[in-house]
Amino acid sequence: MTRYETYYGSPLGEMLLVADGDALTGVYFSHQKYFPRENDVRRDGDELEVLKRTRQQLDEYFHEGRRVFDLPLSPQGTPFQKLVWAELLRIPFGETRSYGDLAHALGDVNKSRAVGAANGRNPITIIVPCHRVIGADGTLTGYASGVERKLALLSLEGAALPSAHAATTTATRRTRLSAPANLAFDF
Repeated sequence: MTRYETYYGSPLGEMLLVADGDALTGVYFSHQKYFPRENDVRRDGDELEVLKRTRQQLDEYFHEGRRVFDLPLSPQGTPFQKLVWAELLRIPFGETRSYGDLAHALGDVNKSRAVGAANGRNPITIIVPCHRVIGADGTLTGYASGVERKLALLSLEGAALPSAHAATTTATRRTRLSAPANLAFDF
């Protein structure tokens, strides 16, 4: 497969943007887990339209309040991973869901761990918002790009982590939350 690449300098570090020519196939922070395979044919994608639009929309997300991305996506993964990633796209800006919530939405509450594994393999970070998934008790859990970046992204979106008591109520997790006053990130 031919892979077109370009870089984007985000406020949270350099990112690699990858496309197949027509659709976005990857958005990765440098040094994150699960970077793309090295055996693909790599091409300069600086002038590729889908990657130019991705850079523009990421700029708008970080600096102008963009809430929804409008890009053609083609993540590569198993059928189950693709189902999980499609469910991630349903989580609104500034809201969070637990792994259990996603498993329930997919029809099997016993698949929380499988949902977590698929979430961690999401190849299109931020745009497919895996950072919006938290633990059932409201705590931050792993993030392939680092928990600090996850916290920064949730702060940028105005989401806050519910208290452990509030996390037991599904309605609380589905409500837009305001950011804690002690969090400040310069975007």
